[in-house]
Amino acid sequence: MKYDAIILGSGQAGNPLIQRFADLGWRVALAEQSHLGGTCINTGCTPTKVMVHRAQIAHYARNAARWGVRAENVAADLPAIVAQKDKVVLNFRTQKQQQMDRRATIKIYKGRARFTGPHQVRVGDDLLESDKIFINTGGRPRIPKIPGLDSVNFLTNENVMDLTEVPAHLIVLGGGYIGLEFGQMFRRFGSRVTVIHNSGQIVPREDPEVAGELQKILEEEGLVFHLDAQTTRVEQKGSEITISVEGLHGSARVTGSHLLLAIGREPNTDDLGLQVAGIETDKFGFIKVNHRLETNVPGVWALGDVKGGPAFTHISYNDFQIVDANLTQGKNISTANRIVPYCVFTDPQLGGVGLTEKEARMAGYKLKIGKIPMEWVARAIERDETRGMMKIIIDAMNDRILGASVLSVEGGEILHVLYTLMLGKLPYTVLQGAVYIHPTLAEGFFTLLDHVKPVD
Repeated sequence: MKYDAIILGSGQAGNPLIQRFADLGWRVALAEQSHLGGTCINTGCTPTKVMVHRAQIAHYARNAARWGVRAENVAADLPAIVAQKDKVVLNFRTQKQQQMDRRATIKIYKGRARFTGPHQVRVGDDLLESDKIFINTGGRPRIPKIPGLDSVNFLTNENVMDLTEVPAHLIVLGGGYIGLEFGQMFRRFGSRVTVIHNSGQIVPREDPEVAGELQKILEEEGLVFHLDAQTTRVEQKGSEITISVEGLHGSARVTGSHLLLAIGREPNTDDLGLQVAGIETDKFGFIKVNHRLETNVPGVWALGDVKGGPAFTHISYNDFQIVDANLTQGKNISTANRIVPYCVFTDPQLGGVGLTEKEARMAGYKLKIGKIPMEWVARAIERDETRGMMKIIIDAMNDRILGASVLSVEGGEILHVLYTLMLGKLPYTVLQGAVYIHPTLAEGFFTLLDHVKPVD
């Protein structure tokens, strides 16, 4: 069957892309082996943030006396929370299906797609052809090769959200974004939580003082960290799982009731038949693309997590925007110099954008830096939620923002103020004389920018 375009995977790039092409009158095929919506809707952003929010409510209720409110017998009803999460996910899936159904030129093929040539794809018994093929097959949790792991009932970010009983003791392997979000979530649901991380710093990309402050906050809530710890063996006896680790401080054994693997993700490319099509990948299996998201095979693009780089939903959607602009609007847009904001949905949130201080120094910039604790921000004081800090990295040659970190209540939200300045290539001084609504969290930028100083 010949189509104007074939999309493999209905993630946050593939989904809007197929709708856009259909609106232009193209005959388009979508190959999807699972649910519409990809990782974000089904096992990523949507379900995770529903449950993170419910954990925050449990935390507020359990600690209500801190704000002068009486609350008794607080407990997380995990079956009810999971049911709420499933309802939200199903609603999003239904909306995606309805969007497809409204477009008569879309044909959905359920099943795993495999290339049989540069412009041919087989899904089950159906052979599809097109001059334009778009790969948006996403990624999956990476499963490490640890002795004994194959005989253990471990969890990943996908099935940990189906638990209907609160784990007595959750061991989290990995101190990155996913591990910390789930670790704090289940701690607030009532679990003991131990995080084992092979680096000396959680969220290793961040500057040390930012990561250190986040770790301190999580430890105050009861999370236990084993850093610089290499996992050497995993074993399960009955309902107990034991992790053996070696680290700077010797060997240790950690025993818990559940094990969550959160050490990263790998691309869904190993069963696509990319070699048959001649499509190149890197050593990790991510598809190589240029700044226009084109592969080495003309007429084949890769979008979203499958191509590597920042694994965020908003990046996947921006990939769609770039491809759409270039293909259907006659523009010439690329990923070069793309500014990437992100957020770790711990509480407080860690919002970040651009370069960290260590990255800016490695790049050779002459810097100005500003840092303040959230306890200097009036709105945070009034809410009695003063944990965290703000940090901004400035190019001393032109006063433009190179990057920023906001570890704060709603840190991801207020970070967008600084991100907007970066998009406009405006100096940070534009905000120095601004009028801020009082009292708001964003008003903290008033103090932050007044503390920007040159650094060696």
